[in-house]
Amino acid sequence: MTETMVTTAEKLGLDLTELKQYNQNEKVLQYALHKISMDQPNWTYIAARAYLNELYEQVARNRGYDPKQSYGDYYSLLTILTEKGIYSPELVTSYSKEEIDELGQTIDPDRDLLFQYMGLFLLADRYLARDHDRNLYELPQERFMTIAMHLMKDEPNSKRIYFVKEAYWALSNLYMTVATPTLANAGKSFGQLSSCFIDTVEDSLDGIYLNNWDIARLSKDGGGIGVYYGKVRALGSDIKKFKGNSSGVVPWIRLLNDTAVSVDQLGQRQGAIAVYLDIFHKDIMNGFLDLKTNNGDERRKAHDLFTGVSIPDLFMEKLQETDENGKSIGQWHTFCPHEVKQIMGWKDENGNTLGLEDFYDEEDHKYFTEKYYEAVQHPFLPRKTYRAMDLMARIMISQLETGTPYMFYRDEVNRQNPNKHLVSEGRTSIYCSNLCTEIAQNMSATTISSEYEDQDGNLIIVRKPGDFVVCNLSSINLAKSVPDQVLERLIRIQVRMLDNVIDLNTIHVGQAQKTNKKYRAVGLGTFGWHHLLALKGIHWETEEAVRLADELYEEIAYFTIRTSMELAQEKGAYSQFEGSEWHTGRYFDRKGYTSDRWKKVKQDVTQNGMRNGWLMAVAPNSSTAKIGGSTDGIDPIYSVEYAEEKKNFKFKVTAPDLNHHTYDYYRRVRHQLDQHWSIKQNAARQKHIDQGISFNLYVKHDIKAKDLLQLHLEAWRHGLKSTYYVRSTSQAEIQECEACHS
Repeated sequence: MTETMVTTAEKLGLDLTELKQYNQNEKVLQYALHKISMDQPNWTYIAARAYLNELYEQVARNRGYDPKQSYGDYYSLLTILTEKGIYSPELVTSYSKEEIDELGQTIDPDRDLLFQYMGLFLLADRYLARDHDRNLYELPQERFMTIAMHLMKDEPNSKRIYFVKEAYWALSNLYMTVATPTLANAGKSFGQLSSCFIDTVEDSLDGIYLNNWDIARLSKDGGGIGVYYGKVRALGSDIKKFKGNSSGVVPWIRLLNDTAVSVDQLGQRQGAIAVYLDIFHKDIMNGFLDLKTNNGDERRKAHDLFTGVSIPDLFMEKLQETDENGKSIGQWHTFCPHEVKQIMGWKDENGNTLGLEDFYDEEDHKYFTEKYYEAVQHPFLPRKTYRAMDLMARIMISQLETGTPYMFYRDEVNRQNPNKHLVSEGRTSIYCSNLCTEIAQNMSATTISSEYEDQDGNLIIVRKPGDFVVCNLSSINLAKSVPDQVLERLIRIQVRMLDNVIDLNTIHVGQAQKTNKKYRAVGLGTFGWHHLLALKGIHWETEEAVRLADELYEEIAYFTIRTSMELAQEKGAYSQFEGSEWHTGRYFDRKGYTSDRWKKVKQDVTQNGMRNGWLMAVAPNSSTAKIGGSTDGIDPIYSVEYAEEKKNFKFKVTAPDLNHHTYDYYRRVRHQLDQHWSIKQNAARQKHIDQGISFNLYVKHDIKAKDLLQLHLEAWRHGLKSTYYVRSTSQAEIQECEACHS
């Protein structure tokens, strides 16, 4: 046993009598893991110390320095891994040896003692740099410093070292985490840094296949992807005026499913893709809602994808129409988008034909509702008609079996979009969300504009790039940063780190790279909400928790917006700032920000600009929240004590900072909590988030249909932009995409 381990145990009040007989780290580790329980949760720190000693010994052996040293020479690490092709040469060419030595001296090995075992294990297993033979070379503090150096390498020389040290401070104290792609790939010679992508599929053979090609390239690099299929013609529609020839969206979605399976992410996991369809698309009941269920024709299944439904306010209103006996009578009509464009013939200012999906309801003008009823009343427009409640029942049945489809409330999303100035009033800018439902940005399809042969005989396809959404994520560890009162300092460096990802990243899909630079969108999020409530002594199902969500996320929004404004002063505003709600001040008016400090920020933003078109998005944060030693995203805990099991490990885990005081605030867990309180909390924080939030609903497997319906209606009434999984107690644990976890 090491002196550090003994000191740690004494501070935690742990009995070392039995442990002192073990000299080997592996035996100490196994003993400590066995002892972890609700009664003795702090054994996780002893397990972490033992595992740290193993990591120190492995790295010292591989790098050739004295194992008694916890950390070796940092400059030597950079040169070794650069020579091996693991690190990018830019690290040692951008910084002088003197600068690297100074940063190496900044590395604080004592911050390794902040890790719980689970977090340290995940960091070492998935993210620390190894050579091509899987030999470990990098230690936790070196990963944090390398990320900081990489993200700050293009800052001005006069301030660069300061910014690197600030970024290292934020990461090494576990005040924040970067998204999985950044955590894994920053400083390395391969991989990209962005988390989330969303594409719009054009209704053409070229559009469908080129989308598949783009998705394959992004999936290879570890991105989590959303795909909007609402413009693709439905089953039985005509092709080149030949009636009844279209096979609809399901076969194309199955093709995308095969891409997700075939193009894995660096051999670690399958691609992760969510496909969205509008509730008014004719194929919604032609197989889309059954894509993941276990009944029906397997030739029309896509079990490896995730599904989402884009829903207008009008549909939710139809669910509430009843007769005098209380029976639901609201009717809902579904259409083929191709036939709508052929027959209705709505045109935009450039002469382009529009469909129902291209309109949304504003607060003062129901544009979508008008167009929907025009379509309904047209005598020659084919449609399929259902009772709205029957459609909703199919959605809920699928959710209870598979967790999906996600719910995307398209009107609210578009109403709250600060960048809707780029299309005419009432025109949809955002059609769907991403894989984890927290991203909401302008979208449009990429099209082929021409094909020609150049002078060398090469055949050139020219694509007109659409808005291919990209978002770059990182998250605040609420349970560490709020008690330590570091939010202002933290967010200043965190937004700079996120903004720099945009310029440093190389995305292999050109239109995504272009969109990334056009809007400079980032997604600053949070994790550790339940952990923070427990530390503050606040029960989940209380107005006090709702009030804290409102106040805390307004504080986060204030610092985030102010920092982006200051970056715009320093580096310039994003290209589409002029005319946006940031520019006009409408964003601040809509949010009801009237205090003196908000008035000052509003004035500064309208005058100086914003560096980033979108700023905040709360991702699921599962793996990285565990690295930070806290609870997932905004979710309540799964259990006070449970067994964490993946393909290569299984051990007990307890709620963070579990003791006789916090237990009372943890003991009601996910499926025991009243979800109406979760919705109220989320509505309070959504007010301050310009994008969206990954928000799960946790229900019992025997929940009544009317009760699940009420949860969906309440989420919509409270202005939520989306809901993520419906997690039933009967479902196996859902495997999520880690690309969107930050």
